[in-house]
Amino acid sequence: MKKVTYVYWIGMAIAVIFVTWGVVFPENITNVMASSNAFLLDKFGWFYLLAAFFFLVFAIYLIFSKYGSVKLGKDEDQPEYSRATWIAMLFSAGMGIGLLFYGISEPIAHMTNPPFGEGGTTESAMVGLQYTYLNWGLHAWAIYAVVALALAYFKFRKDAPGIMSATLYPILGEKTKGPIGITVDIIAVFATVFGVAASLGLGAAQINGGLSYLTGIPNEFWIQIIIILITTVLFIISASTGINKGIKYLSNANMGLAVVLFITFLLLGPLEFVISLLMTTTGGYLQNLPMMSFRMAPFNQENASWVQNWTIFFFAWWIAWAPFVGTFIARISKGRTIREFIIVVMIVPTAVCILWFGVFGGTGIYYELFQGANIAGQSLETALFATFNEMPGSAILSTISIILIATFFVTSADSATFVLGMQTTNGSLHPPNFVKISWGLFLTASALILMGRGGLAGLQTAIIVSALPLTLVLLMMSIAILKALGKEPVEIKKLEKKLAKIRQKRKKNQLEGNFQTEFGEEHDIEAKLKELKRKWKDK
Repeated sequence: MKKVTYVYWIGMAIAVIFVTWGVVFPENITNVMASSNAFLLDKFGWFYLLAAFFFLVFAIYLIFSKYGSVKLGKDEDQPEYSRATWIAMLFSAGMGIGLLFYGISEPIAHMTNPPFGEGGTTESAMVGLQYTYLNWGLHAWAIYAVVALALAYFKFRKDAPGIMSATLYPILGEKTKGPIGITVDIIAVFATVFGVAASLGLGAAQINGGLSYLTGIPNEFWIQIIIILITTVLFIISASTGINKGIKYLSNANMGLAVVLFITFLLLGPLEFVISLLMTTTGGYLQNLPMMSFRMAPFNQENASWVQNWTIFFFAWWIAWAPFVGTFIARISKGRTIREFIIVVMIVPTAVCILWFGVFGGTGIYYELFQGANIAGQSLETALFATFNEMPGSAILSTISIILIATFFVTSADSATFVLGMQTTNGSLHPPNFVKISWGLFLTASALILMGRGGLAGLQTAIIVSALPLTLVLLMMSIAILKALGKEPVEIKKLEKKLAKIRQKRKKNQLEGNFQTEFGEEHDIEAKLKELKRKWKDK
């Protein structure tokens, strides 16, 4: 039922207040958010690191646990989408614009200003890539996987509303339907808004930077306003067509364009160097993962600031994105088992991110260190195009990239409006268009206000502030899903499957004239099943 809930009206009222605050008192909103950002990074940076590592360990545990065979849906449910389409859709929603914005600029920035040690060296280049993998790899997708798993499990297996508060029912009970539940959902809504607004801001800045680098168009805020307004119209049109049309087709197109760009870039660049660097840094990332996950640099303020500005910011960003990406992934993952779901959602995109940053970042590093190109001297949004300028076919590569950024922009935004529509209509899988359009307009307004009052720093501040209360909600979700899974009759189903195989084998032997069948194991399993079912009934 397409019921607009209190979450929508309260959320929209807060949205109007925020936009009005940004327009009427721009200096005040800047000062308040900057102070909040400094306080949270200084006092709670450790909390973001610990939480992200917890989600990683928890996701790995679920892969190998006895709950891996539990379906996200009824036992007879089958996946709605092919695996290829499923991966394309989850990946486009998850990190699209960021890969293009940071693909070269982040490894280059880390090489120049590394997390520790001297910058501009081969050692800092390798360390910088390893920390790039940390910022975009397993931790990020583990956060998404845990949230999406909880949403999909309660929605499709327990027939609960597909909203964040519903996943806390095993802990809070009926309180999830009152003020506490409304508060949880509003926290999720605004974390989503600020997380996605950051991506829209990055996308607009990079499209503007690319056009400026290629054509001389001014790289100014008013140009970015025009870009955001044009893409707003596009993503609202796409969102109004529904998930099985606009979002699905654009996601597949994104993936195709990204593959073309990746292969072309790999073949035109220093292939042997890039592959060697990729293998070396991937090994270093996997070997040093625990150490990097907990690194805070308490004795060096400069290094501590680096951790805050990069790793903690990214972990907070993924947490802020988690309700959006988690809801979207949950929506398209009905019928998958928990084991398949987590392996694909966590491992496949992580591998793609490592390949992407290894190839793009490695190429930028090669031209900077060995060809004398000034990649490090570029801004974050133009480093990609400066690297293209060192390669044959640079104009074509740049054009493909701008198109890809624009389509990623649209898919991220229309997926977000769909998710915000779900979260504010009690989990409706088909939220009304007026709800999606209103949230789309607020997304645009938030991006413009945050960019206008601080650029990338303003977007980062909004993410850090909104992610803290949401982290607490996500930790509660992990406990809730574990409690719910504990009530699954996993052992009973496992024994029933084993008993069915034994009986099938016995019938086959009898048909072949072999009547000397041993019934001992079959009787033992039947007795154990009977006992387990009795205990389950008592429970």
